[in-house]
Amino acid sequence: MTYSIGIDFGTGSGRVFLVNTENGAIVAQYIKNYTHGTIEGSLNGRKIPQNFSLQNANDYLEVIELGVPAILAESQVDVEEVVGMGIDFTSSTVIFVDENMEPMHNKPHFHDNPHAYVKLWKHHGAQEEADALLNTALEEKNRWLGYYGFNVSSEWMIPKIMEVHHKAPEVMAETAYIMEAGDWIVNRLTDKNVRSNCGLGFKAFWEASTGFHYDLFDKVNSDLSEIVRNKLDAPIVNIGESVGQVSATMAEQLGLSPETQVSPFIIDAHASLLGIGAEKDKEMTMVMGTSTCHLMLNKAQHKVPGISGSVKGAIIPDLYAYEAGQSAVGDLFEYVAKQAPYDYVQAAKSRGISIFDLLNEKAGKLYPGESGLIALDWHNGNRSVLSDSNLKGSLFGMTLQTKHEEIYRAYMEATAFGTKMIMQQYQGWQMDVENVFACGGIPKKNGLLMEIYANVLNKQVTIIDSEYAPAIGAAILGAICGKAHPDFNTAIAAMKEPVLYQVTPDPEQVAIYKKLFSAYKELHDLHGYKKARIMRNVSALM
Repeated sequence: MTYSIGIDFGTGSGRVFLVNTENGAIVAQYIKNYTHGTIEGSLNGRKIPQNFSLQNANDYLEVIELGVPAILAESQVDVEEVVGMGIDFTSSTVIFVDENMEPMHNKPHFHDNPHAYVKLWKHHGAQEEADALLNTALEEKNRWLGYYGFNVSSEWMIPKIMEVHHKAPEVMAETAYIMEAGDWIVNRLTDKNVRSNCGLGFKAFWEASTGFHYDLFDKVNSDLSEIVRNKLDAPIVNIGESVGQVSATMAEQLGLSPETQVSPFIIDAHASLLGIGAEKDKEMTMVMGTSTCHLMLNKAQHKVPGISGSVKGAIIPDLYAYEAGQSAVGDLFEYVAKQAPYDYVQAAKSRGISIFDLLNEKAGKLYPGESGLIALDWHNGNRSVLSDSNLKGSLFGMTLQTKHEEIYRAYMEATAFGTKMIMQQYQGWQMDVENVFACGGIPKKNGLLMEIYANVLNKQVTIIDSEYAPAIGAAILGAICGKAHPDFNTAIAAMKEPVLYQVTPDPEQVAIYKKLFSAYKELHDLHGYKKARIMRNVSALM
């Protein structure tokens, strides 16, 4: 019997799983919230810009240093039977380190410098740089932007690198290496300075056949190519391969065998496809958490406007992986729940249920369109298909009689409408969607939300019985690089998570949602394209 370790680094916590490679059973698990959390609003008591989202890289090492020994102690397995480790990480989360792989924020003179800290995926401080990159790339958009949705997001790696170069040259000057946080974890485990094809392909203007787009970088900034060449570029390891063995130092510290193989990091949402077994084309998977990623696999590469990219072999060898997404889903629902009226909070408390349970109960009694509300779910910008982090959320149709559960349901419906915009974008560019999967804690716990999605999309939605699909996917990669299985198909078939339930569309509600979606799309196009300047101008006053 052999085992694999899957380590999942999410937005707010890290999870370490020991998984049986024969059947995918979770043998032991360890979950830890990041000690410093997400750094927003202020850093060490000093105000930072509203659009900054930073983290402390030491928190990631804590997850490994505490989590791996904990699962080994709990399970009491023979460490010689732990054949591999896989890492997934929310992306693009960018870290700046010195020649010893120490994060720049650990240097005393950078302790209060926000640009020395990890830039989390939802850090939007690089919008100015993203705009400059986009405006330059539009000169030859088919060559430079065709496989990136014809747009540039401030969430990607290159704009964040440009931001540090522009805003904190002193940090850049002392930085030896720049990488995705997932690559940094792999490098710390193996003592090898390498990069994953998944992270670079989706977030850094890199292609396997041509490398980085240095000709584009030269046009954007005279220093950018040199920075990328000297600090970011490194040997590439593809998904499915092994970076090598865990270093002797880390093996001793963690209690692992020095023979344990380590997989290159994979983006967390992408790992979910492996964890749930969505390994074929014409399947759209919604990985739902604080945000949602909408992933598809296809045998061909298409230039689809409004998506986040397409990379061959970034999830499954020989298939192109496509990514699109919504920047606020679970975060949006939590935002609404926190504004629940006092009497709602007290009612939930008296019944011993959560405020979410109460809101779902009340919202479930409403019929589609009953409230007269339509929302735009852009409270953290719009990733797809508008690719504009400056857009703001809106709620239309409120009256003095509007109830909180109506607002809550309107936001649930808005995220479903946003998903339909993405699905239609895929379909409009020669990518049929035959099956829809949903995974993560939200679909597992919120049946009402999944009913809304099935009716809005007019598709059967299959919900997977796991809120930890990324960790299982990472463990599958660990099993593959550790030779527990000969190939992806065999590993996925043995270790994937089971189906929890399926939701079939209701024709009557589908018809109503078709009309509501038409209204949503009209508002989407008006405020996302034609009148987007209005809220941009308001934001510029801050």
